[in-house]
Amino acid sequence: MSRAPGFEDHFGAAADAYERHRPRYPEALFDLLAELAPGRRCAWDCATGSGQAAAGLSARFDRVLATDASLGQIARAPAGPRRPANLRFTAAAAEAAPIGDRSVDLVAVGQALHWFDFEAFYREVRRVLAPGGILAAWTYDLLRIDPAVDELVSHIERRVVGDYWPERSRHVDERYASIPFPFERLELPQIEMAAHWSLDTLLGYIRSWSAMGRYRAAHGEDPLLALEPRLRRAWGEAATRRAHWPLTILAARVT
Repeated sequence: MSRAPGFEDHFGAAADAYERHRPRYPEALFDLLAELAPGRRCAWDCATGSGQAAAGLSARFDRVLATDASLGQIARAPAGPRRPANLRFTAAAAEAAPIGDRSVDLVAVGQALHWFDFEAFYREVRRVLAPGGILAAWTYDLLRIDPAVDELVSHIERRVVGDYWPERSRHVDERYASIPFPFERLELPQIEMAAHWSLDTLLGYIRSWSAMGRYRAAHGEDPLLALEPRLRRAWGEAATRRAHWPLTILAARVT
């Protein structure tokens, strides 16, 4: 295992909630990445979390190496018969991958690029990608359900736990507009992530935010408990509702 100097694990303690309540990426995203890649020998799912993108990649590439610097997250990755035979998880920093030079066709980063040491990570990307290989990093902001629910979720995100977001989370709010990206960006079609969620899943998703963990650590209480009745009223009687997130994708062909 390798670890980035000064790595701060924002999600290890909430790895169970992260695994159960984070949305899954659409098949259209993985189809697009596989089409762009110069080959399908190997993909690196960098900062995999508990494997939100790894399974989709493993259905399209011969081998997938999924890494994360958080031991708590890696511990929640699929194991045994739930894990595809061509998928391997290992704990490693994004800036020091246990991957051979020029050995992967795709480096994929889902909702994590903003945490990295950019210069060191891009150096690793150039080292591990085969000629013409693809780097793709994507992010998503707050979900959309309907105006009443969205307003409350935004209130929680900005007003209730707004002071507890790590500084680098601003890149997500900015849809990666200010992240340095030293490659010629590819123009890609718009892809949306969507799911039908229960209210309990929405609550679990909010509790998986890094800011929620920092708030609980500082105050010893869950701020959602007081707001849950308002969310239930806004949600209404439906067992599930459609949630959606537009994806922002930074992608480049690295020569």
